[in-house]
Amino acid sequence: MYAISLGDDGAELCPLEPWQAAEFLAHMDRGREFIGRHNGLPDVVTDLDSSRAYLQAYADKTAADTGRLFGIRAEGTLVGAVLLRTLDVAQGTAEAGCWLEPSAAGRGLVTRAVRAVIDWAVEERAVHRVDWWVSSDNEPSIAVARRLGMTKEGVLRQSYLYRGERHDEEIWSVLAPEWRAARRDRG
Repeated sequence: MYAISLGDDGAELCPLEPWQAAEFLAHMDRGREFIGRHNGLPDVVTDLDSSRAYLQAYADKTAADTGRLFGIRAEGTLVGAVLLRTLDVAQGTAEAGCWLEPSAAGRGLVTRAVRAVIDWAVEERAVHRVDWWVSSDNEPSIAVARRLGMTKEGVLRQSYLYRGERHDEEIWSVLAPEWRAARRDRG
């Protein structure tokens, strides 16, 4: 399997596929409570069959060129993921997202992984706009959007029903020209 280095610490970005359902479920079990604070995925991936179905849905999106899912590995262990939840090449748009288990938090893994995925979307798939939808309560994810140079476009008040409560969602985005200019500035 191929992997993309995320830096000198050995972290890697790699594909996640249905045959990895057991490993994906173990990852979700390790981070279930932490991930589930703002992300409904732990309520969806609850056993081996649902894990396989989730990974198959992204394999189907990859085949249809409408989305992608990549695992984040640290020291060989799956500790999180980055995804293009949507990918519309004809419109030049995508929505990125992520999650991470608590053992890997605070190391910049998500920022580095999302940066690699946005680079790919912009340069290889000619995506013009990448969105980042986030609960207003999810400060770590908002911090990632800021570090990526995204612009906060607005707040959808009480638009996200999650575990019986309504939450505000923020919409952040970056446009391809902004992304390229920031990449040049990074060196």
